[in-house]
Amino acid sequence: MRNALLVASREYAENARTKGFWIGILMLPVILVVAIQVTRWLENDATPTRYFTVVDQEGHYLEEIDRRLDLRYAGRVLGAFQSWTQSNFREEYRQAPIDFENMPPMDLKGDADAYLELLIQSDPKAFDSLLEEGGIQRRIDEVADFLREDASEFETPRRLFVRVELPAEMDPAGEPREIAGGLKEYLNGDQKLANGDQQIDLFALLVIPQGVDNAFQPQEERGLIGEIADGLTKDKAPKVEYWSINLADSDLPNQLQSILNRELRRSQYLVRGMDTVVVNDVQGMHLPVKKLDPGKAEGEEEVSQADVLRDYAPIGFVYLLWISIMQVASMLLNNTVEEKSNRIIEVLLSSVTAWELMAGKLIGIAAIGITILTCWLGSAAGLLWYWSSPEAVLISNLLDVIFDDTLLPAFIFYFLGGYFMYAGIFLAIGSVCNTIKEAQNFMGPVMMIMMVPIFTMMFIPKDPHGTLATVLSWIPLYTPFIMMNRAAAEPPMFDLVGTSILLVVSNIAVLWLCGRIFRTGILRTGQPPRLVEMLRWMRRRAD
Repeated sequence: MRNALLVASREYAENARTKGFWIGILMLPVILVVAIQVTRWLENDATPTRYFTVVDQEGHYLEEIDRRLDLRYAGRVLGAFQSWTQSNFREEYRQAPIDFENMPPMDLKGDADAYLELLIQSDPKAFDSLLEEGGIQRRIDEVADFLREDASEFETPRRLFVRVELPAEMDPAGEPREIAGGLKEYLNGDQKLANGDQQIDLFALLVIPQGVDNAFQPQEERGLIGEIADGLTKDKAPKVEYWSINLADSDLPNQLQSILNRELRRSQYLVRGMDTVVVNDVQGMHLPVKKLDPGKAEGEEEVSQADVLRDYAPIGFVYLLWISIMQVASMLLNNTVEEKSNRIIEVLLSSVTAWELMAGKLIGIAAIGITILTCWLGSAAGLLWYWSSPEAVLISNLLDVIFDDTLLPAFIFYFLGGYFMYAGIFLAIGSVCNTIKEAQNFMGPVMMIMMVPIFTMMFIPKDPHGTLATVLSWIPLYTPFIMMNRAAAEPPMFDLVGTSILLVVSNIAVLWLCGRIFRTGILRTGQPPRLVEMLRWMRRRAD
């Protein structure tokens, strides 16, 4: 055992001095920074302002487009202002951390436009005041007494979408295709469009032709136009046209379509003699639904946002588990192949046995994996503590909910179980290969096996005790990933204990069999053996 520990310390030191080790440690903090800062930068600065023009031949859509885009912009300004104030408030005025344990679960399936309308109805002055000249400065003056002396300056978000007028030579009443044809040079970027003192790139054109509303008129009011419309097929009916050379950016067309549909419904309410105020009130009604968990203690059955987070947190743990096992097991494979090709293995085997060498490598790389995970969690906690912001506080509260006394121990256990399972396989592959290229041929089937947990990780939480989850839990190669995914759902004790015992026994068996391959193949040269030959090695050694 002493020799195995010496090999382990050597493996640990050799890998800890590599660039890949430090890159792996810095991965999580960098991801956090990217998720918070770079995403914000891409939205606010990297994406250019999209200029578009609208031809409204129906005559009642243009005003609604301008109004809704203004309100959406006011919503962005209000959100940025709230984030800025929270970051710059003096300590005694800062908002208390979100209590996820008592916070009801959020409905993430709602329509963004409907949610915005709900906010506008609840406090219309908050949005209207921001759209007025000097409205933002008045807001800043109102909170000035509560801010730190070194408070940063508020940066007003720019508009993401700006409507511009048609060129003077264009006839908005002309045929839609003629209008689009006249603007093709602008839409293709071959010519700049004059917008006041600016020369801008025209991003998109929206044409609302005359007659698009006819098919929606009430039957008794449609008359001859309605009868003609009834005879037209859907393909021949007038359609709204959206012209843009960049179809990958779907934000603008999605927003415009939402606004058009909203205005169509509003106009049809009026045509049918309905009071739009009453209709909006009715549409804003909803029955409150309280979600209760029969598995919780009496009096505490109500489901909170923390419960929802715990249910879905294992998905993140499974992904982290998969990444960490792949990283350290691949490190073990590469080290073994490299040492074999450089004849370092022969020097090592002159001092230790094949079993001691294998055990030392497994323990040393396992320590590397644990070090990486510990540094990830520690650096993330330090970054969140140092980097004070509303987003960091939110993430910190989420971590408090996720890293409870259930999920973290399970993660550590399944990491070790999954690591030794796959590390033994990778080590056996490395022992029979002389180059990385040869090892890749064996890695194909292993990677196909390891992709199954990734494909199923989003479905397991939806039915954690179903047939798929239960069957996969009892397959040792998948046990660490599937049981980690089921951890928050309190799987049956039989599954929990049974699969854990099976995982430990399977690890012993896999390491024993892979050790026989390692012992025979580590000094072998020439072409890698076939699978049948490796199976024969295991049987011969067993005899």
